[in-house]
Amino acid sequence: MSEIVDQINHVHREVGTREVPDGEARTVLLRRTYDAAIEDVWDACTDPERISRWFLPVSGDLKLGGHYQLQGNAGGEILRCEPPRLLAVSWLFGENPGFSEVEVRLTAEGEERTVFELEHVAVVPPEMWDQFGPGAVGVGWDGALLGLTLHLTGEGAPADPEAWQASDEAREFMTRSSERWGAAYEASGAPAEVAAATMRATTEFYVPAR
Repeated sequence: MSEIVDQINHVHREVGTREVPDGEARTVLLRRTYDAAIEDVWDACTDPERISRWFLPVSGDLKLGGHYQLQGNAGGEILRCEPPRLLAVSWLFGENPGFSEVEVRLTAEGEERTVFELEHVAVVPPEMWDQFGPGAVGVGWDGALLGLTLHLTGEGAPADPEAWQASDEAREFMTRSSERWGAAYEASGAPAEVAAATMRATTEFYVPAR
């Protein structure tokens, strides 16, 4: 197993539900610990130049109450910003996206160790959840955490991200991510056969047969 694929093993995943103004929302949570000071992790998650190095280029009025836009991806409003511990944003993509928010929480464990939590809360169309479960967004967030990990350790993103996405290493990474989200879904109370079916659909989506 490569060191990149092994990063899957460093993330804790949880699946749940929450009541929001728009109804019942689904939640996915990722947690891992970084050997980095909380100020460094916060800066990596909030400085536009650094975000572009491990995630996507971002533009907008990047302050509390302002709006942001990730290139080719989600945009929204900056809802809460409490340096260096809490960042919450609406996470809107496409037409009529409905309720969707992402919260990043950081907790210092000593001077050079930080617990990172990312929670995505969204009202998901039933047909989409029934088909893919939490893996639909979970695999994408695993990829984002991989990018942040490589950035914080100084390794940096692959030189050719598109080529890497098609590599055997990336396919194994996404397959293992999908499997872990299937396990987290089952741990949340989903029947084993339901969790397995959503895991297979997610894997087929992210890792299509060649």
